[in-house]
Amino acid sequence: MNLNGIEDTVPRMHSDIVDLRSFYSTTLGRLAERSITMALSSIWAVVPNERLVGLGYTLPWLERFGTDAERVFAFMPATQGAVVWPATGPTATALVFDEELPLVDASIDRMLLVHSLEHAENPRETLNEIWRVLSPAGRVVIVVPNRRGVWARFEHTPFGSGRPFSRGQLTELLREANFTPAAWSDALFFPPSRRRFMMQFHNVLERAGRRFWPIFSGVIVVEAQKRLYQGVPVAQRASRRVFVPVFSPHGATRLGRISRTETTTLPARR
Repeated sequence: MNLNGIEDTVPRMHSDIVDLRSFYSTTLGRLAERSITMALSSIWAVVPNERLVGLGYTLPWLERFGTDAERVFAFMPATQGAVVWPATGPTATALVFDEELPLVDASIDRMLLVHSLEHAENPRETLNEIWRVLSPAGRVVIVVPNRRGVWARFEHTPFGSGRPFSRGQLTELLREANFTPAAWSDALFFPPSRRRFMMQFHNVLERAGRRFWPIFSGVIVVEAQKRLYQGVPVAQRASRRVFVPVFSPHGATRLGRISRTETTTLPARR
């Protein structure tokens, strides 16, 4: 796939479910989760009794934003692996192929993608499948590593694996899949350092980053609306006929004007 002139290759590696859980159990992981939660909160409109599905590793945020939902499912890509969730009650997780989701058409109100789109084999086909399962008023919320950010350059975090995106690339990809970006947000402005000294100042660095270097955020967050109708450009067709305005039928013979040749050939009356 080519986005904005950049030839994308196979993602560097897939994040394993064990590594993801281990990362979010660390201090740096909890700070990253908090930062992404703040970014999601700024664009997340509460819809009671909605049907919510998370694709990728979305467990920390499904527990926060899925409390008012009618039902919540956690879909995990086969290349990533799956864990049982929630800890109590019926299991709501499933191991899936992101281009063939086990859902009927227009059955979901909102989908949340974290650690998902950057690892997709074909991001366009994944978004096409999400479009299929979303309701007519459905929305997709996507969290992806920022191509310009520092977090995408270090592989000791899950955001350093996969295919990072820029806003322009993400916008183009969404529009090609019949989605309209509606709201944007950013997160992870502090550096991905595991040193305690740096993590102690993450709040200061986060606020400073939002103000002074917003384009270098660690992740990009976007909410997009499903688009039902799209105008398709059609080449203008030139008519092969040429119409000329006339005041009388062209080629018609007027009454009373019969040529002499025609008069001589008429049969004589008896």
